[in-house]
Amino acid sequence: MNSFIRLSFLPHTHNLSLLLLRVFVGTSLFLRHGLEKITGFSAMVQHFPDPLHIGAQWSLGFALFSDALCSLLLIIGLGTRWAAFFVAVNTAVAFTFVHRLHLSGEHNGEVAWMYLAAALALFLSGAGKFSVDHGLASHGGGEHHHQREGRSRKKFKAAAR
Repeated sequence: MNSFIRLSFLPHTHNLSLLLLRVFVGTSLFLRHGLEKITGFSAMVQHFPDPLHIGAQWSLGFALFSDALCSLLLIIGLGTRWAAFFVAVNTAVAFTFVHRLHLSGEHNGEVAWMYLAAALALFLSGAGKFSVDHGLASHGGGEHHHQREGRSRKKFKAAAR
C-alpha cells in the first residue's frame, strides 16, 4: 500500500520528464504561436505589440525567433539552455508588458506564464539525457562529462544519507 501511495513502482527518471517537458512545450509553442508568425508575419507586423519600443517589426522578429526556431530547438534538445533563455525572455516580456501580469480575466497572460515557467525549468536543468545536447557532450568531451556526472551523483547520494 505504501508503494502505491508513493507511486514507487514508476521509474524515477528526470531525463524522461525533461524529454516530455521539451516535446510538449516546444510542440505547443511552435504549432500555436510559431507557425502563425511564420505564415502571417506581414499581416501581423501591422498590429504587433511593441512593449520595448524597438519597433513592431523587431518585436515580432524576436517573437518569431523564440516561438518558431527556439521551440524546435527545445523539441530536439539542441542548444536547449539558450533556446529556453530566449523563450523565457520573450514570454516574460509578453506576460509583463502585454498581459500586464494578469493571470485571469480578459486578455490574461496565463499561457505566457506557463511557457515562462517551463522555459525557466529547462534553462536551469538543461535538456537531459534524451537530447542532441547530451549526444554532443558525450562525443565532444565524453569521458570528462561522464566523470563529472558520476561525481555529482555520488555527492548527491552521500548528502541524501
